[in-house]
Amino acid sequence: MAPKRPGSAGAVPKAVESPALIPPGSTGPLYAALDLGTNSCRMLIARPDGGQFKVVDSFSKSVQLGAGLEKSGRLSRSSIYRTIQALRVCQQKLKRHKVKRMRLVATEACRRARNGRDFMARVKRETGLNLDIIEPQEEAQLAVVSCAPLVSRDTDQLLVVDIGGGSTELVWIDLRDVPKPERRRAIMRMHSGFHCPETGRPAAKVVDWISVPLGVATLRDQFRDVEDDSARFALMSWFFEENLAEFAPYKDEQVREGFQIVGTSGTVTTVAASHLGLKRYDRNKVDGLRMTSDEIDKVIRGYLTLGPEGRRRDPRIGLDRQALIMSGAAILQALLRCWPTDRLSVADRGLREGMLYAQMAKDGVLKDERD
Repeated sequence: MAPKRPGSAGAVPKAVESPALIPPGSTGPLYAALDLGTNSCRMLIARPDGGQFKVVDSFSKSVQLGAGLEKSGRLSRSSIYRTIQALRVCQQKLKRHKVKRMRLVATEACRRARNGRDFMARVKRETGLNLDIIEPQEEAQLAVVSCAPLVSRDTDQLLVVDIGGGSTELVWIDLRDVPKPERRRAIMRMHSGFHCPETGRPAAKVVDWISVPLGVATLRDQFRDVEDDSARFALMSWFFEENLAEFAPYKDEQVREGFQIVGTSGTVTTVAASHLGLKRYDRNKVDGLRMTSDEIDKVIRGYLTLGPEGRRRDPRIGLDRQALIMSGAAILQALLRCWPTDRLSVADRGLREGMLYAQMAKDGVLKDERD
């Protein structure tokens, strides 16, 4: 199962903050972004506000579209039914808000499934929604750009990690040639791709990127037959690390000073919520939080001590995440084993934020704000 490295993909956006909901009666055009992943269907509806955007409405539901995909190579009937029901809700929200500008995408499950294209056609017929199956590079670019506001001015080497349901994207960026005050904006300017055209301004350099076809759902499915909880976790973590062998910076020892990992995924935000002891998830406390390797390791060891039953009852994990948290934690542990850091930043943002910014940037409705 070799990691994927497509040669090119579509253009991508600038980064974004996504603050609290605002009344839909406010002025300005509405934009929508829908991300149909291996595990979840999520959508944001927002309008531009200066150099950022304000959220008007949102939707998120675990549909488990990729359930059984690892074994059969196809999207199952039940998965398709659950997903179409969720997409009907999204379609109703889009219609209610009279949204005209939208980007709707599907990722790894639909890329891999033999009936992925047929499913897209059925979605169009039954909901009227036209979803694009995007390539791994665009998915990686969207993750990078959406996380730009969390990058420290002192970061020389940046690793952005997006742990999805069906795949994990890693992007390594060298910022040493960019003046510190310009580093966030240099990442934001990657809206045209990883290799930006000459602009006369200092550019962030992509050292390497990789899309590993293992996410929280697909990695879990690989080791379903291992009954011992701790053994299964260890095997998942080492197996994921083996899939990083082709990633150029894998064997390079990194100094902690000037090195930062930004993690965006339900796994990372759940670990952060557990670290904070939150009984009810609070994005304002999680997004942008920095955790050390020791703090993350303590949370993961706590999950292992709880065991499957304990994790099911833990309110910090939640019912939707409890079946996937250990495969996600195995990926996170593998990354921290390769690149120990005290600069891991937690990002509650991703494809949706990136897609919203792409559309708004293309329409020229965003202001170029300074740090």
